[in-house]
Amino acid sequence: MKHVKLEIIANEYQQEELIALLDDYNPSGFEQTDEKLVAYFSEEGFAKDDVLKILEGYSFVLGEVEEKNWNEEWERNFKPVVVGDFVAVRADFHQPVNGVQHEIVITPKMSFGTGHHATTHMMMQQMRVMDFTDKIVFDFGTGTGILSILAEKLGAAKIIAIDVDEWSMENANENIERNGCSKITASLSSQIPTQQFDVILANINRNVILDYLPFLVKALHLGAVILFSGLLIRDEQDIKATAEQNGLILRHRSEKQGWLSLLFVNGQ
Repeated sequence: MKHVKLEIIANEYQQEELIALLDDYNPSGFEQTDEKLVAYFSEEGFAKDDVLKILEGYSFVLGEVEEKNWNEEWERNFKPVVVGDFVAVRADFHQPVNGVQHEIVITPKMSFGTGHHATTHMMMQQMRVMDFTDKIVFDFGTGTGILSILAEKLGAAKIIAIDVDEWSMENANENIERNGCSKITASLSSQIPTQQFDVILANINRNVILDYLPFLVKALHLGAVILFSGLLIRDEQDIKATAEQNGLILRHRSEKQGWLSLLFVNGQ
């Protein structure tokens, strides 16, 4: 299978905005450097006209890349994610990261884009101060399964993880097994489970969060918490307003590199 490779000249702030805009068109992943954003899309179903409208005013190169070569390039560019002395996420070809409480080893593939490190970093940072002991957790849009794996390491009793991307789900299950996890059930789905949860993790994007927020709230126990990221700072007011309309109370916010993470408690 071939993929579209889009190389865009952009500074750090522009890259964060572009990632958020392009995320609506099902990218396979992103890579970032100081001066360039590289976005990958499956050739099948690529919304070329819509994407090109977003890129008006930018200098870019549009080309193709074979999946095998792309995965090799992806692995070369993957860097460990380290959240202080709390947790490190690395590939199996990296050396162990010393001085952290938890280490997660993953196989880096398309679903883990370096452009999303800021949101993953904030999610894990907020998870550090949350109580997962014996909790029932829902990981909405699990991607590589990193947050589910960390939730189990933090003492969760059961984690249900879903994603709509087949490649992500394959990768998530591979990573779950690699890290010796036994309390995570990961499946290909877009349906919110009918049971209720103590914690919901949603590192996804603004549109999906707004569309699903009422259903996510119904899946929360009274006093349960829901942690969002994948949001730009400019998304904050829309998310807060919709969350409050659905009975959520903001407890904490954090921002990093133009991205936002919000922690709410269900007050209904």
